[in-house]
Amino acid sequence: MNARVAVVTAAAGAGIGSAIAKRLAADGFDVVVTDAHERRAGELAAQLSDQHGRDFMSAVLDVTDPAAVAAVCDSVVAQRGGLHVLVNNAGWSKIEPVAEMDLETWRRCLDVDLNGTFYCMRYALPHMIAGGGGAVVNISSIAGWEMTTEHGAAYSAAKAGVMALTRVAAAENGRHGIRVNAVAPGLIYNEFLTKIYPPEFFSGYAEGRSYVGRVGQPEDVASLVAFLAGDESGYITGEVYGISGGVHPHA
Repeated sequence: MNARVAVVTAAAGAGIGSAIAKRLAADGFDVVVTDAHERRAGELAAQLSDQHGRDFMSAVLDVTDPAAVAAVCDSVVAQRGGLHVLVNNAGWSKIEPVAEMDLETWRRCLDVDLNGTFYCMRYALPHMIAGGGGAVVNISSIAGWEMTTEHGAAYSAAKAGVMALTRVAAAENGRHGIRVNAVAPGLIYNEFLTKIYPPEFFSGYAEGRSYVGRVGQPEDVASLVAFLAGDESGYITGEVYGISGGVHPHA
């Protein structure tokens, strides 16, 4: 009950979210596993409980539902005694050209990637302010910087919005002892991406584009998030950190 409480969204899949939840749990955080998939969220929380010998909480959460977000934040504080770290990891993408894009694709992508990030910050930040401080880490993407057709306009626009939201929220909340930063991954492999990108997208990526000779792994992102959530990054706020194996360096 004395550990800092960290809420991670979309934490129960096979990619970045679960890697972040596992890393923060290993670092001693009281992780709350939130996900739209109730069974998977519960299974990961149970796995962490068994592994670390302490109880971890799970909660069903659709980040596009502001009432649900508010309820989960209130429940976390009531049950765990506070909310100190928020990691906004929920994301969705479908690649369609602007001239052909279904309006629902645009709405859905911005609703999950940008609005969902805002809703979670909107209802978590008051608890952090009341508790005397905290840290927010938003998962953006190099898509917010790049001029390319690889990511799709909706996803790129949403992730650029996350970067701007991060900077303004950092400026607003530093006086409350709250740091707000973002991480912008490049290609981080997980099975879900095979539903979005064709096989040729992955072939030769490590040799042709990555300067470290490999594709990124969820654990790479988790390590950076853990740093930004922890005390060692206490003088860092309003930053967006690229993590792409050099594919898109940004300063």
